[in-house]
Amino acid sequence: MDSLISTESLAQQLGKPNLRVADATWFLPTEGRDAWQEFESAHIPGSLFLDLAQFANSKSDLPMMLPTPPQFALLMASRGITPGDPLVLYDNSSFGSAARAWWMTSRVFGMPNVALLDGGLAKWSSEGRPTEAGLVSTRGTDFEEPRANSVTWTKTDIVANLKTQRAQVIDARGSGRFTGADPEPRAGMASGHIPGSINLPYGAVYASDGTWKRGDALRQAFEDHGIDLDAPVVTTCGSGMSAAVLAFGLHLLGKDDVALYDGSWSEWGFDPSTPKATGRL
Repeated sequence: MDSLISTESLAQQLGKPNLRVADATWFLPTEGRDAWQEFESAHIPGSLFLDLAQFANSKSDLPMMLPTPPQFALLMASRGITPGDPLVLYDNSSFGSAARAWWMTSRVFGMPNVALLDGGLAKWSSEGRPTEAGLVSTRGTDFEEPRANSVTWTKTDIVANLKTQRAQVIDARGSGRFTGADPEPRAGMASGHIPGSINLPYGAVYASDGTWKRGDALRQAFEDHGIDLDAPVVTTCGSGMSAAVLAFGLHLLGKDDVALYDGSWSEWGFDPSTPKATGRL
């Protein structure tokens, strides 16, 4: 399965045996929206709901950290998903949260047949395609505990990179938060960015209709911000969510020497011992 699927292609494949379609919508608490309730009101027929708040390490003090392999396996099994199932992910979130689900399922835990729906639920609905309400019943299945691939960076890795500069650090947050001009949404969190990082707001990889830029247009989005596509990259953001959008954009360009700093600014910004920079480079 290609890693990006069109609404037309998905519509043709709905109902195929073993095809799993999952809504991975996630909202910030400050948005005042409930992803679960919105899923119950309208979703692509047959969709499951992947609550990203559940797919997070419950033992971590940080938000949205990756689940442990046993936790991931248990959650996927409870939704009737097996490792080899074709899985199409979509969202209705301004953060492109399905990309986080793609990063987790495909890049971290190695599921081989995972795709994102280009344009998500918004494009599907705008084309007049059917939705349904309510819940989809699932039957539990077996999901062998996976091995986590080494594509996630820790704070220790970022600190070391400040000296070695072995990877470009790309920050997906808006420019105001990156420069420190805008306050952080969490009380007590420092403003600014990781020293030496490059700001590429995640919205730059989308076309005006909400679909993904492709080819030269996508490449230009990275190169216009001074990113060397021949060098390793680690992406970061506020809590590891929109960082996955940039990781998926790079994947579309055939670039997979990409890591994601899972703690992101939620960890770095709250730690008084980490260096912070403000303004632009």
